Amino acid sequence: MTAIHPSAQIAEGASIGAGVRIGPFCAIGPEAVIEDGAELVSHVVVDGATRIGAGAKVLPFASIGTPPQDTKYKGEPTRCELGARSLVREGVTIHRASVGGGGVTRVGAGCMLMAQAHVAHDCILGDGVILANNVMLGGHVHVGDGAFLGGGAAVHQTVRIGRLAMVSGLAGVTNDIPPFGYVFGLPARLVGFNKVGLLRRGASRDQLRTLRLANALLFKDPGEFAARLQQAAERWPDEPLVQEIIAFIRDPDRRRQLVRPGRMTAPELGGVDEENGEGQ
Repeated sequence: MTAIHPSAQIAEGASIGAGVRIGPFCAIGPEAVIEDGAELVSHVVVDGATRIGAGAKVLPFASIGTPPQDTKYKGEPTRCELGARSLVREGVTIHRASVGGGGVTRVGAGCMLMAQAHVAHDCILGDGVILANNVMLGGHVHVGDGAFLGGGAAVHQTVRIGRLAMVSGLAGVTNDIPPFGYVFGLPARLVGFNKVGLLRRGASRDQLRTLRLANALLFKDPGEFAARLQQAAERWPDEPLVQEIIAFIRDPDRRRQLVRPGRMTAPELGGVDEENGEGQ
């Protein structure tokens, strides 16, 4: 059964689904939609044209759908969406879109946003994304399915982060990260690929060997990058992981440069294989 605490403020016009639980001192705006089975634990603000997906859970002092931190925004109608079964921890902020983007800020299904993470206007997060504590996403950032961003990482506006990419804690990301890439440092540098994440999602050992060769060709070998990119496309035409990286790089809508390759020194390695740069 739906359970709403007497101290919660639900504006007229808000849509509350079946089995929703809304705890003490939550504030729900008139355009909000809270889908079946969602839970707002306490002191949660849901503002604007915001949809909270079925089974999502939002912990205290999170704020979802509030206006963007954009001086050009003058109250135009834009939206915010939190996907089904996503978990939003304490103090997270997710702002609705500005008029300069696609009109929606979207967090996909099954995501986990840890305490104090910030998702700015017009960001698009795929399914299964994890933002650790205090991650900061600037406006218009796109994050692919299954990507992981470590605590305190800061991502510049309009950056794209590919599927299953891995960003180390405290990294400063100013350029695009290809799918499966592992980046480290300030500014962030590409130091390997997310081997463990790929294995957990069914990639074969043969695919990983091919991906290692492709990464070496694209990001370590000498020569003009465009020529190496074409060489990789022709050498592995039937390998979907390699082709996904190539398509990401060739995307005509890309607005930022590709992250530059680098190398981690021994004291910095942590959970990364020094020889192969394989994220853990």
